[in-house]
Amino acid sequence: MFTRVKTAKEIINMRASGQILAEILEEVRAMADEGVTGQEIDDFVLKKASLAGARCSFKGYNGYPAHICISINDVINHGIPGSKPLKKGDVATFDFGITYNGMITDSALTMIVGEEPSGDKKRLCEATETALYAGLEEIDADDHIGDVSAAIQGVLEQAGLGIVRELVGHGVGHVVHEQPDVPNYGRAGSGPLLKKGMTLAIEPIATLGDGTMTVDDDGWTIRSRDGSLAAQFEHTILVTDDGCEILTKL
Repeated sequence: MFTRVKTAKEIINMRASGQILAEILEEVRAMADEGVTGQEIDDFVLKKASLAGARCSFKGYNGYPAHICISINDVINHGIPGSKPLKKGDVATFDFGITYNGMITDSALTMIVGEEPSGDKKRLCEATETALYAGLEEIDADDHIGDVSAAIQGVLEQAGLGIVRELVGHGVGHVVHEQPDVPNYGRAGSGPLLKKGMTLAIEPIATLGDGTMTVDDDGWTIRSRDGSLAAQFEHTILVTDDGCEILTKL
């Protein structure tokens, strides 16, 4: 499904969806401390979404079994919450989607559990988040997807990080993944044109290694092939005439 320009009513509902998501994700950030389990966080986001009159978008999507993706250390993406408690120093990524009045938003953050980032963990997290905002700076109506991709790639490569090329940003709104794809590498001036009213999830994903990945036997958990730590930062945005509106930021 190619992401189409959203109507005024759909944009209103996406703004509401994004604010619900942003509030829950900030509460997850505060909750994610040493000793807390993934299952406790999964139960929490389900409760908070239900109270807000929303639905967790990932549950059941292509068979995914949980309400939020929790990816720890060398897990890049699609980690399934379980009974294992978080440990101090874990690199924890929380990737979450909300459906409100039929409209979906998607956002993610990476944090270090129980301590301030330092060393390679700090480089990984800071550069991946910086790459997200570098990509957002390149979004304008009638610019190209490749402009966004090239900006993200430049930041990640300058920081010496491995780009996970199989995992990309994407259109979002009516379903979790709409076209077009938004790779985290590319050439400026290439790819589909952005149009005012399109909604996209921009999500740099990187590792401290070479960026290659493997999938566990559960069919979901994606790990770095070399065992290196991974990070992801993501926002859902609305393309405007002169930039973008971040829908999943408080």
